[in-house]
Amino acid sequence: MSLSFTNSIATQSRARALVPLCVGAGAYLFFLYVGDTLLQDSDSFWQIKIGQWILDHGALPYTDFYSFTRYGQPWISTSWLSQVLYALSFAQWGWAGPVILTTFAIALSAAIFVYLLDAHLEIPRSVLFAMLALFLSLHHLLARPHILALPVMVAWVGLLMIAADRRRAPSWLWLPLMSLWANLHGGFVLGLALIGPMALEAVWTVEPSKRIPLFLRWFVFGVAALVAACITPYGWRTLLGATNILNLGELLSVISEWMPANFATFSAFEGALLGLIAIGFYRGLVLSPPRILLILLLTWMALTHVRSIEAFAFLVPLVLAKPLGGLAPLAEPEEQGETWPARYVTALGALMIVAAAWTSTAIYMGHHRFTFTMNQTPVAAVDLLQQRKAQRIFNAYQFGGYLISRDIPVFVDGRAELYGETFVMDFFKAVEAKKLDNLTRLLEEHRIDATLLVADAPAAQVLDHISGWKRIYADDIAVIHVRDGAQAAEATSH
Repeated sequence: MSLSFTNSIATQSRARALVPLCVGAGAYLFFLYVGDTLLQDSDSFWQIKIGQWILDHGALPYTDFYSFTRYGQPWISTSWLSQVLYALSFAQWGWAGPVILTTFAIALSAAIFVYLLDAHLEIPRSVLFAMLALFLSLHHLLARPHILALPVMVAWVGLLMIAADRRRAPSWLWLPLMSLWANLHGGFVLGLALIGPMALEAVWTVEPSKRIPLFLRWFVFGVAALVAACITPYGWRTLLGATNILNLGELLSVISEWMPANFATFSAFEGALLGLIAIGFYRGLVLSPPRILLILLLTWMALTHVRSIEAFAFLVPLVLAKPLGGLAPLAEPEEQGETWPARYVTALGALMIVAAAWTSTAIYMGHHRFTFTMNQTPVAAVDLLQQRKAQRIFNAYQFGGYLISRDIPVFVDGRAELYGETFVMDFFKAVEAKKLDNLTRLLEEHRIDATLLVADAPAAQVLDHISGWKRIYADDIAVIHVRDGAQAAEATSH
């Protein structure tokens, strides 16, 4: 083999090694530039507030102390580690901190994703899949704990898929990933659930005589992963807390991120599904039953809850990578021992990419101030309520997080699992004025002295015509009603 050809292979190898890092850096810079779009969900407020409380008290919450409707009721935070990280970053840099932390997690997810695909697919297709995954996930890329857990999810599933592809059991060295995931976000339950289909894939392709021993090794690994998921300050209660949200029944159909996918108008997810079908027909993909099961499971999740679309976007390509790569195998270059100078150049390139990203961050932060979206922050309205010393406020669902950040007890907030299906469904029906008696009953039952609703909420219009209530403030974000005269005195006496 000529020296020039050998050098060419070494150069390609170094370039390929830098691709995941380059993709991650590109994703980081892009989402840093559009960082304000990550601050659109009021849950970010209470996530940070809980993180601050954990840091201040050196303990974790076991009961609710942010609402007046569920005060003292049992509640645990299954995302405590993410909340602490967000609180630390916010204390250091204001809203720039959570934006940078979230952006880094997105970038790390993209880099790990490309690295895992790189074993089976050529670089252009790996990068294209990463871009598509990020594009499909745009609606749910927010400064919230599930994004900090995203790179862990990609790494965990990717490593399980590697083990299944190699027809062997996963290494126990990967179990700390499950523990980390369980402390970052309740979505770790998905990682546990996927062990079964992955084990079936590994067992399906192995020789019959080796199936039972291999299945037993996967089974033991699954049990160990379950134990690893309980290595949190809450222990086994972490599992219960993570699954409580799935028991909310009808309520899941009215919370936007838990709604089923809507195909009334064409969407990126719809395009992805059609593209997946087209690839299968065009390339003549033949998949094992366990892989088909995995794809159907991830597709069903995405169809059932839009928040699961990012799992579909990142995990389906990992399941399809080997079959797709088998249709057009990568060229296997003759192995050449990489010299120390070559490794030095690769490491230097990586450091330069990281340095460029950090320098860009510092420069951008120097002239850009990240701010939370205005329609989630009724600043003027809350200022007025504090001036009036309102104690029991019937607040819009999306204002709960902001009120918590202002140390005001809430009627309801984004912790739906705390309030329960019946309570929150009654609340939504009251706000939508679908049942007038729901609204008046809740106001009287909870001795509400002021309401803080979205400007165009039907309940706000109804309150304009209910005796004993008067509108005292309205802007483009929120409207306030308070009890009028004798009604206010009567409610206070109760």
